[in-house]
Amino acid sequence: MAFDFKKEYKEFYRPKNKPEIVTVPKINYIAVRGKGNPNEEGGAYQQAISVLYAVAYTLRMSYKTDYKIDGFFEYVVPPLEGFWWQENIDGGNYADKDSFNWISVIRLPDFVSQNLHQYYVE
Repeated sequence: MAFDFKKEYKEFYRPKNKPEIVTVPKINYIAVRGKGNPNEEGGAYQQAISVLYAVAYTLRMSYKTDYKIDGFFEYVVPPLEGFWWQENIDGGNYADKDSFNWISVIRLPDFVSQNLHQYYVE
């Protein structure tokens, strides 16, 4: 059975009804960063999310290739997480989505490391 981060780390992915402070340890992510309206068809956000998922699922399915990642185990790709903000705006102006800044991330298992890219980039 594939490892499921949402089930194993419920405190991060399935919060309780009452707000609480949780301590989040150092976690491995892949990320995309940008600016602009997330609803723009074919825009920067949609393109970035497509690339993010492509990388996440390529790593997830890598066990079916000739290259084997040390420490690999099957897992469920965790959900997309995101951070949104607008510069010089108190609160948020949701009518001005073009001014949104964003970082979107997908958690990766610890066996994925920064030096892994040397095996995929020629």
